Amino acid sequence: MTNFKDHKISLKYLLEFIPKALMSHLSATTNVDYYSKTLHGEKMFYLLLFSIYDNEKLSQRTLEDTFNSSGFKALFGLGEEEKIRRSSISERLSKIDSGYFKEIYEYMYEQFSSLYNKTEIEKYNLIRVDSTIVSEASSKMKEGIDQKNGKKLVKFSFSFDGILPSAVQVFNAQKYSSEEIALPEAILEQVKKEEHHDNIYIIDRGLQSTRAMKNFDQKAIKFIIRSKENRKFIETESFLDSDYIQKWEDWEVIKDSKVKLYTGNPIQNKRGKIHFREELVEKEFRLVVIKNEKLNK
Repeated sequence: MTNFKDHKISLKYLLEFIPKALMSHLSATTNVDYYSKTLHGEKMFYLLLFSIYDNEKLSQRTLEDTFNSSGFKALFGLGEEEKIRRSSISERLSKIDSGYFKEIYEYMYEQFSSLYNKTEIEKYNLIRVDSTIVSEASSKMKEGIDQKNGKKLVKFSFSFDGILPSAVQVFNAQKYSSEEIALPEAILEQVKKEEHHDNIYIIDRGLQSTRAMKNFDQKAIKFIIRSKENRKFIETESFLDSDYIQKWEDWEVIKDSKVKLYTGNPIQNKRGKIHFREELVEKEFRLVVIKNEKLNK
């Protein structure tokens, strides 16, 4: 059996962690099999898992060949007479409730996380949050972020703890074209699931909203955001010691301060147009600026 790259884990061993009772329970509670006579949710899950495991690239043709192979049927107890066509797989994928797969993943993630004690899990409290966008022709997508150019977008926001994605959000409404809306929502959804957590969320420049930062702080969410270089602020206190230079390898801390940030407050004028008035937010944040001597930045 093929092993995951860099991980000596067989598919058979992996499947032992997925209880059959869970699959049966989810089939009943999610109604994933309501319209399906052949490609039940359980079969689709095993087909996708096996195909991802056994192939570098996926396609409907790959899924068809995998389902009809003797190896797949032997591993999952299917009869040799069972055959499936690519068109059937395509139709099933277009209608199956993705929440079924999400429920399986979240159950397995909870099981996996419970194996770590408090000291071990502290290594994975740095949660990296980022988004990626997939575009496709408008005719192929019922819903999506419309680009008015014949294509629609779907945004996927991932939270990664260093081992596995701890959360995945899918956005297809127009307002989520802005990371200022998508990323905070993705983070807040994960926080709801982990009421007593010590996570620190690491976010790139996609999120710059001072209002979002203030909201995080009010909810006791710890975060690190890579700020724009021209960010306007007022320094209220410096933590740097003039007699001691904080430095490691080629990096040097040139600012470590408590600051107040400016934000744009939306104002509607008499003509109904929105413009932004610059305002100082009273909440204080910590700003750290470091410089790489070799890169000169």
